[in-house]
Amino acid sequence: MSSAFPASRALLGLGLLAGLAAGCAEAHLPDPRLTAASYADAARHHDSDRIYALLSRESQRDFGREGTRKRVDQAKVELERQGAALLGPSSRVQASAEIRFEDGESALFELEAGSFRLSSLGTVPSRARSPSEALGDFRRALARRSYPALLGVMSRETRSALEGDLKSLVLGLENPETLDVKVSGDNATVTVPGGHQVKLRHEGGVWRVQDFD
Repeated sequence: MSSAFPASRALLGLGLLAGLAAGCAEAHLPDPRLTAASYADAARHHDSDRIYALLSRESQRDFGREGTRKRVDQAKVELERQGAALLGPSSRVQASAEIRFEDGESALFELEAGSFRLSSLGTVPSRARSPSEALGDFRRALARRSYPALLGVMSRETRSALEGDLKSLVLGLENPETLDVKVSGDNATVTVPGGHQVKLRHEGGVWRVQDFD
């Protein structure tokens, strides 16, 4: 129900960031299952006041009581379906907390056996649950110029293809002094065994790689 009531997706993580700051093992963390069950019951009964009470302060400020009531009225069927799903035997609550740093980076923690465990930070493999989260991981990998992080956000197929290409390029450049380098002024081109081509440019008295494929 992302379009009708986007704030509901944040309910399962209420209060967990405060628990993380106080200390993982020693803090008395709220049970997210109780919040999920309370929301499920409120959703099934279209109880906008109870849903409003479960929202974070930021969401309460954004929606207000009247705004919450209107959204609940507009999404009654979907709320009933969501409430039933949350109370079903196959439902599982996954609690998480995110810490954002001043430079825009963030660390994601997940609650396991009463303690928060690091789920995503820099080069730690991500477990993006939506395309937007995957794009965020991609952006952070590019911003950090981190090759390991970049590999971590790629699909198995793309990662395998990239690593295969790079391995082939490394092998082809094993004896660079034996390669046929064609120089034209400040530019040079060399065909590498394995089908790769590397273009170089002379700038500031130094030869640098300009492009390769």
